[in-house]
Amino acid sequence: MALTFVRTSELLGARWAEFNTEEARWDIPAERMKMKAPHIVALSEQSLALLKRLREISFDRELVFPGDLKPSKPMSNNTLLYALYRMGYRGRTTGHGFRGVASTVLHEQGWPHQHIELELAHQERGATSAAYSHALYLEPRAKMMQTWAYYLDEGHPVGVSRARPRGNQG
Repeated sequence: MALTFVRTSELLGARWAEFNTEEARWDIPAERMKMKAPHIVALSEQSLALLKRLREISFDRELVFPGDLKPSKPMSNNTLLYALYRMGYRGRTTGHGFRGVASTVLHEQGWPHQHIELELAHQERGATSAAYSHALYLEPRAKMMQTWAYYLDEGHPVGVSRARPRGNQG
């Protein structure tokens, strides 16, 4: 979630068929999106590496994150939430919180508002703008997402360290 800015439901419902690793993109169909419009997520090198490893251990299942007891159903939201708790984020964030952090940091770094909003799958508010602008800005969004992934890796060029969680690290 931190690498892609997707909503929890979009992540948990991810299917292998939605990923195009050759083009470094994740095409989420409209029926799985909050606003019922298809969404393209630009994937960083780090996202692709994680997907490759997940694929190796997926047992050829349809879902990227299958449930433990029912692999044909997605992992539960609570599984994700409790993983965050175990990493020390209890009371500090939820899965959805990564979206706000990404938006804030990218805006502070000067990335174009429209590119950030597109990556977050936010719809144009004005009916006229929404009707006439269908630009996806895939190339600059891909650059933004790669820079974001470097930022998370602390290999980013801006020299800002990411905050470390406090509390239980076990």
